[in-house]
Amino acid sequence: MIRKGTIEDAEILSKVEATCFLPNEAATSKEIQERLNVYANHFLLLFEEDRLISFIDGFCTNQRDLTDEMYSDASMHDEDGDWQMIFGLNTLPDYQRKGYATKIMNAMIDMARQEKRKGLVLTCKDRLVPYYSKFGFKNEGVSSSVHGGVVWYQMRLEF
Repeated sequence: MIRKGTIEDAEILSKVEATCFLPNEAATSKEIQERLNVYANHFLLLFEEDRLISFIDGFCTNQRDLTDEMYSDASMHDEDGDWQMIFGLNTLPDYQRKGYATKIMNAMIDMARQEKRKGLVLTCKDRLVPYYSKFGFKNEGVSSSVHGGVVWYQMRLEF
């Protein structure tokens, strides 16, 4: 089952985020709560029975490129924005490589289409460029993001 997020999901989302990302890359509990307060409808959560196993989140903006400031400033969200940014695609380790991340990514892409966005933008590590390319994302090269002290590649799926 896939559903949109609510503020009540903050604690479990924080735990999954901390499991899926290194500490310097993971959103803090406070950041997740702030995101949910502003754009919970742009969190998609995938459950197996009653267990959260995967989620994807990000906000909308008219800015074409994903910047580090966006991760920590939920007020930058513009519900009418042209671009759906993706801040994280999280799947618990025991559920990886079983199609769950693909399912939730496709749901986010479908939602962006239905909402008449121009497309989606994300950043990823070089090893994940081929994965996101399978969805139609194009690699735009090294991102200006230095989030977590990591080299990120900006990927764009334009409708």
